[in-house]
Amino acid sequence: MITEATKKKILAAIAANRSNYPSDAKHATAIGISTSIYSMLKNGQTEKALSDANWLSIARKLNVALRDEMEWKAAATETFKYITKQIEFCQGSGQSSILCDIPNIGKTFTARYYVQGHKNAVYIDCSQVKTKLKLVRKIASEFGVDSKGHYADVYEDLVYYLRSIEHPLIILDEAGDLQYEAFLELKALWNATERCCAWYMMGADGLKEKINRSIECKKVGYTEMLSRYGGRYSKVTPDDGKERDKFLRHQAEVVAKVNAPEGADIATIVRKTNGGLRRVYTEIEKLKLA
Repeated sequence: MITEATKKKILAAIAANRSNYPSDAKHATAIGISTSIYSMLKNGQTEKALSDANWLSIARKLNVALRDEMEWKAAATETFKYITKQIEFCQGSGQSSILCDIPNIGKTFTARYYVQGHKNAVYIDCSQVKTKLKLVRKIASEFGVDSKGHYADVYEDLVYYLRSIEHPLIILDEAGDLQYEAFLELKALWNATERCCAWYMMGADGLKEKINRSIECKKVGYTEMLSRYGGRYSKVTPDDGKERDKFLRHQAEVVAKVNAPEGADIATIVRKTNGGLRRVYTEIEKLKLA
């Protein structure tokens, strides 16, 4: 049962997310409800407006925590600053880029944080939409384009919409999980929206290996796709092992200083986590619960 307090949290998330869309209708489509229901929610009417399943669906799309979770503040780590600068450039200029770097350095957090505050920018977790059909329908739904019709119509409507709005940006996280046909469709979408839409692809070292291996095997589409994304892979962590460890520990320190309780031993947190940001979250959560 969705409580009234939870509904209010979801309504607040809907209101905060509204500025990213050009109209109430587009926003309603993006979160999966009708315009009439959207109008009811906008006016604060929650009684019998939606089923619990619909409330849960909206909460999931807007990353609303359904249980009490500690507040987590963005910290200006080197990863955060580097990725933000790259994404800002891509969106402003209609360019595309690929970032391939080690896990657990804050790539996903930074991308999600950026999308929350920028109009016409969407974040796609490719590990959840690995096929061509699911990927394109997901991108369409995130922009508020009807994603439930015939695939050819969804594709054409999405292209038309991307070419009609100002500075659209699509961030593709965990891109290495995409199936081959999905990669080919991304190339086609890039061609159809050239100079109109920015693309930012992210993944770990496996994404780089997958693309390079496919190029070496002369698999159709990969050479062209890499060239469309700038022809190279960017990364933020140092290649040298000792320098990388130093980099990770410094990031953990920056994050811990922003989020740890007052008086916490930052050095101990950094030592326990070895620079891994997920572990930093866990250690700080333990301190706050204690």
